[in-house]
Amino acid sequence: MVGTTEAMNQNVHANGLIQNFNGSLLEEKLDDVRHLMGKVDGDPLRIVGVGAGAWGSVFTALLQDSYGHLRDKVLIRIWRRPGRTVDRATAEHLFEVINSREDLLRRLIRRCAYLKYVEARLGDRTLYADEILKDGFCLNMIDTPLCPLKVVTNLQEAVWDADIVINGLPSTETHEVFEEIRRYWKERITLPVIVSLAKGVEAELGPEPRIITPTQMINRATGIPIENILYLGGPNIASEIYNKEYANARICGAEKWRKPLAKFLRQPHFIVWDNGDLVTHEVMGGLKNVYAIGAGMVAALTNESATSKSVYFAHCTSEMIFITHLLAEEPEKLAGPLLADTYVTLLKGRNAWYGQQLAKGGLSLEMGDSIKGKGMIQGVSAVKAFYELLSQSSLSVLHPEENKHVAPVELCPILKMLYKILITREFALQAILEALRDETMYDPKDRIEIAQTHVLYRPSLLGQDSSLDKS
Repeated sequence: MVGTTEAMNQNVHANGLIQNFNGSLLEEKLDDVRHLMGKVDGDPLRIVGVGAGAWGSVFTALLQDSYGHLRDKVLIRIWRRPGRTVDRATAEHLFEVINSREDLLRRLIRRCAYLKYVEARLGDRTLYADEILKDGFCLNMIDTPLCPLKVVTNLQEAVWDADIVINGLPSTETHEVFEEIRRYWKERITLPVIVSLAKGVEAELGPEPRIITPTQMINRATGIPIENILYLGGPNIASEIYNKEYANARICGAEKWRKPLAKFLRQPHFIVWDNGDLVTHEVMGGLKNVYAIGAGMVAALTNESATSKSVYFAHCTSEMIFITHLLAEEPEKLAGPLLADTYVTLLKGRNAWYGQQLAKGGLSLEMGDSIKGKGMIQGVSAVKAFYELLSQSSLSVLHPEENKHVAPVELCPILKMLYKILITREFALQAILEALRDETMYDPKDRIEIAQTHVLYRPSLLGQDSSLDKS
């Protein structure tokens, strides 16, 4: 961080940087975590963010803003891959953002960092994503400057002695990166704690079908016990959280870690609850991304018709309720968190934006699901995972009208159509509207009634470690 401890305790930063509202309370919360981790005086708690997308960068910046001034007790840094260049158009926009904010100008001039942005604006210099992140600019979120961050581009250097690792990677990259991390942890005596922010999922079809979540990927890749791996998620938009919009989230996992970490992470505008059901909440975070893409398509294809969007919402929520009854023993407990997360994603999430851009022609499927300025669109891989999983005949359920057993996906026409549009590309995007207008489609309440009146729960879908404790 820039400036002294005294400066950090004053309101010297604008645009959502956290004031130290109560220095003694912050230090007390930090000391509680340090004690739990077995830290002694002179040995700082080392927190490392792995992955520098929008949410990963904001999460690390929130910690830096709150605790970064306590340098003798905590060190906070973030890893991102080196070599990603900032294109000319982004450099020009970044320069506009900098010049629109007096506090940014002063900060960069004080750090002798302003000139490089001038040169990049003129096309005389190439900027790199890790370079601008050190100054507080996330490549996926240029319009929301963060505090300066300690950025490390060597993964071994970043994680080898980390006490707490924040997984900000997309689910599609989590296993590969943490397999590499495992090599650097072979000689460790103490176990790190890992908090995953990722909301994607993958399907594993053999020996029996099940969902694999990022926390399970980390467990498999590193051998770190699942008790030391947690998930944090909620109905959150990264830029709004950094700008102090009121938000809440849940940290899920073993009680030993989730309760003190919930207290550690809680801030006046960012309330963190805790829950023992790890994998189910994680899966729900991935499920809403599936239907958010379709919502964006419907919004764009119908010129933001409120009626059409409400029809889609009725069908997609009924499918999500049906799917949660397959995945959870007590699905009613998930209704509030799932709908809240779905709602905010439909309003402003990147997956809904992606669906809109596809329908408007601003993007094409050929461009892939890693989009400049937005990062990974995790809903695409989630569509594939949920479709493949729910297509398995071993999970068959009784069809309400045909009186025969069918794969669960046959009762999820929106999911089926999204798969045929996004994955196999059998249909054009307009087919999502045809699916909604299909006269043979069930009333959404019928699908909910099937879920509520039949025993659909399949424990094997989430594996035996789906709930660490229910307390």
